[in-house]
Amino acid sequence: MHEADVLDLFAGTGSLGIEALSRGAKSAVFVDINGEAISVIRDNLTHTKLMDKAEVYRTSWDNAISRLQNVRKFDIIFLDPPYGKNFIHRALNSISNSGIIEDNGIIVVERHKTDKLQEVVLNFGMVDERLFGDTVLSFYKKIIDEN
Repeated sequence: MHEADVLDLFAGTGSLGIEALSRGAKSAVFVDINGEAISVIRDNLTHTKLMDKAEVYRTSWDNAISRLQNVRKFDIIFLDPPYGKNFIHRALNSISNSGIIEDNGIIVVERHKTDKLQEVVLNFGMVDERLFGDTVLSFYKKIIDEN
């Protein structure tokens, strides 16, 4: 995580991105559409003294990806969408088409254990999965064609 550029989509409180910053990430972009969530993220960044490494945007996840396309690339992307809303596949599709993730980057998807994901989603393959109670963390990396 050292020196990584991080994108925290559906950021909520910002805990995933803030944890990454506290573990040495170079920068983090936080995205949430909810105004209260944005206020909490800013307060948490101020409290942890990490605001200088962060950008916070109140916008939809898809608008954020469109705005970041051709502007930024990320080493780690956190996806923690509302459970059961089918955002994950749409977000992975959008990330795949946008080119905002580095070739060696990783996407960490937090989901409820009843929200099923495929092993391969477009050009991303699941490399690990961890169960924590009712929550599952799925880790995806780009599938690089070696031919």
